[in-house]
Amino acid sequence: MVALLLGLGVWQLQRRAEKHALIAALDERLAAAPGPLPPSSQWRTLTPHHDEFRRVTFVATYEQRLDAMVYSSGSAVRPDISGPGTWAYLPARLPSGEIVAVNAGFVPNMMQDRGTQDRAVAQLITNKPVTLTGYIRFPVAAGVLTPNEEHAKRLWFTRDHIAMAHALGWGEVAPFYIDLETPVPQTGVPRPGPLSVHLKDDHMQYAITWFGLAIAVVIAFAVWARGRRPTQS
Repeated sequence: MVALLLGLGVWQLQRRAEKHALIAALDERLAAAPGPLPPSSQWRTLTPHHDEFRRVTFVATYEQRLDAMVYSSGSAVRPDISGPGTWAYLPARLPSGEIVAVNAGFVPNMMQDRGTQDRAVAQLITNKPVTLTGYIRFPVAAGVLTPNEEHAKRLWFTRDHIAMAHALGWGEVAPFYIDLETPVPQTGVPRPGPLSVHLKDDHMQYAITWFGLAIAVVIAFAVWARGRRPTQS
């Protein structure tokens, strides 16, 4: 038992070191100047571990296709988003012809009303190329408790742009999507913005807990062993 508890404590210290390295890497990516969007020949080599939250800038034209809503009760990476609403996902075509899904920003939309997002998205469809700056993000699979999408409202409850593209006829899209930072439309909605990642770091207190339990087991065993000694007459 002592060996197990000590092992768990050491494991938490290792996880803490890995978490700190990840935080440093994410902070570096978020603070870096945006670079060009990788060419499509490199898309399959991109991974969440190495490329999540990379800032990129590129020119694209929003496609005049059905957009998707993704429900949000708040955001862990957008401190300016605190209430319920929807994220507006649209397909955008690159000059080279490929399609990239773009999260164009937050729409205050407490009742997930389709008309509210339609009015917000309509201003973005100008059929003109626009320079977009944002962050590379990767899709999130639905969990066991995630509600099913509502096709009539084009409403999703997880950020799975691949499923959106398949359901809404966007065609083949990049394996990642873009969380838009700029430009902000004149009306301010949908509202893109910079991301700020704050990862939970409780590993030290977990390690102290496991080491403390190991010490408690040793003390308990010592007390038990002492009580087992035969008494001298």
